[in-house]
Amino acid sequence: MKRLNSGLLALAISAASVSANAELNPIDDARMGNITGQAGVTIELETKVSIDEFIYTDEGSLSIKDIRIGGANRTDLFEEITDPAIRNLAFGTTSDLIDNIKIDIDIADDGDALINVWPLTAAPIDFGVFTGEWSLQGTTESTLLANNFSMVGAVTKLRLRVDTATDKLNIDTQVGISDLDVDIPFLALGIRDLKLTGDQYLENPGILTLGAEVNMDIYKGARADGSDALAVDLATFNADMTVGQVLVGGTSIGSLTIDNLSVQDTSLRIYGHP
Repeated sequence: MKRLNSGLLALAISAASVSANAELNPIDDARMGNITGQAGVTIELETKVSIDEFIYTDEGSLSIKDIRIGGANRTDLFEEITDPAIRNLAFGTTSDLIDNIKIDIDIADDGDALINVWPLTAAPIDFGVFTGEWSLQGTTESTLLANNFSMVGAVTKLRLRVDTATDKLNIDTQVGISDLDVDIPFLALGIRDLKLTGDQYLENPGILTLGAEVNMDIYKGARADGSDALAVDLATFNADMTVGQVLVGGTSIGSLTIDNLSVQDTSLRIYGHP
């Protein structure tokens, strides 16, 4: 928000000394707008998060242990980008913090809330997510769903808009996963070196193509019987995906490549049940 200049500040102090019996006149919206300005708010952020255990309980429970969220802390992200100058600029600095973030928050003249997340520098915003055991827990029994989950990647675009005309949250982002590994013990499966990128990355690896394109709306919708539900409409998901190794029983059975994956016009309605 723009600062009041010294003249306005002096005027305000003088006005405060006038007799309490003086008539007070409200300021109309247009004049108030000129005083407060319309510049919005910018937040620069760096952070990391650790959680010993997250538990969701219904009748039984889902437990996720040893959660860590921070920076990728690696220089080998998206190794297909081989230009030394670009690599040094984009991935030459490591940190275990999610940093290099600038968040711009504005309210448009139609009332829409606009949130844009940008990198502070020319480098993309790198991140890392790591967990220990994922397990289902009943009264007497439990099942280990997943273990040793690790994911590192980068965000090149993130825009959020709360639309007052439609009451919808729109999310428009480009995010890439450079390396995802996970073990799934109850199926004897393992995934190694999963990479998710933009749908032109395999043909032309670069900063502008590393992010998968995602555009979705989230809002209060209606399910089949007309009752309320959390609605998620996925308008666009465009990506390339590769998996370095698929392990079955601890042995690799090969690799996978999915070129130009496109998911469109997909709707979800999510709600609880008795």
